Amino acid sequence: MGLGDLRSKASEALSSDKAEQVSDQALDRAAQTAKKVTGGKFDEKIDSVRDAADARIGNA
Repeated sequence: MGLGDLRSKASEALSSDKAEQVSDQALDRAAQTAKKVTGGKFDEKIDSVRDAADARIGNA
């Protein structure tokens, strides 16, 4: 298996539904933690940042 094959398999794994689910869960936990720490003052901004991060690393 060559480097190109490994790169292709890694790309497929990262764009899988399972990877999307894991990244969504991690982003949700981070957003919930940030909201708790800030006492709800910045919920809208936190949601915006969470969605932007999901768009960059997610596939849906």
